[in-house]
Amino acid sequence: MKLPPLKSLPVFEAVARLNSFSLAAHELAVSQSAVSHQIKQLETYLGEKLFWRSGRTLTLTDEGRQYLESISSALLQIERASEQLLGHEESRLRLSVFSSFAVRWLAPRLPELQRTHPQVELSLEMSSENPVLSDRVADCFITIKPDSPAFSYELLYKERLFPVCSQDFWQRIRRELVLDDVSGDVDSVSLTPQQVALFPLLSTHSIYDKQGGDWEAWYQEAGLTLPASSRLLHSSHMLLSLEAARFHQGIALTNDYMLSTRKDSEDFVRLPCHTVMTGDEFFFAWKTSRRSERGIQLLRRWLVSAAISGGLRSD
Repeated sequence: MKLPPLKSLPVFEAVARLNSFSLAAHELAVSQSAVSHQIKQLETYLGEKLFWRSGRTLTLTDEGRQYLESISSALLQIERASEQLLGHEESRLRLSVFSSFAVRWLAPRLPELQRTHPQVELSLEMSSENPVLSDRVADCFITIKPDSPAFSYELLYKERLFPVCSQDFWQRIRRELVLDDVSGDVDSVSLTPQQVALFPLLSTHSIYDKQGGDWEAWYQEAGLTLPASSRLLHSSHMLLSLEAARFHQGIALTNDYMLSTRKDSEDFVRLPCHTVMTGDEFFFAWKTSRRSERGIQLLRRWLVSAAISGGLRSD
């Protein structure tokens, strides 16, 4: 078996991750010259330049980036295999997840994960966009693009949108539509899309990547077009639209995981209207080569169980 100088591999990984020879030296508790020596030794063995150095600027070459992608997973597997043999039960995992999913669904459930699997130490890496599936980013992911053949996927949720408003705004709707002759229970009435259009509509740009795209899709689902007279209030993120709805600014389109706690069910009213599927499906993703890691499988099973018990996914 022909292997590179093994001592140089964690040094290379640290320099690439920290983008600095001095920071890597500090983390590894060695001198900066020792770090430089290890990188030079590795480059000599590989016959490739791994970093471009320009003054104080340090960047990976294309070859360095490709090499890092390959060895990061191997180093992690060596570390975890060694921990298992040493009897260390802890599983330290980095989970990359959409910020809205993390804040509204995952974070309130983390105490349950800690009680159920105290050996799993989870670090969240929040992202505003779909994460890049790479060990450099995280150990596992929640993604809407299951397109990497190197990864395995478990479905958690198929996204649907439905209109909600605050309790106070619901009372305004009842007054303006003269619904006082029916009970206050939202299930006792039915609102048409034309009636919904009479009130301010809180729109989220990020869902369909266009202003008003979410409400256009909602009206199209009913075989209608968004009325030209509609008053749209735009936000970049669903979290902002939902907060605007909480403070009585209008009607927002949201999804199931955004309203997944008891407190939220008390703050908002889900209007008696149709839903629209966005086409986005949320998957838990992990590298297939790491499928035997106990921590990843514990987290996978817990996420699936929580998604089922919370109504995101059917059993």
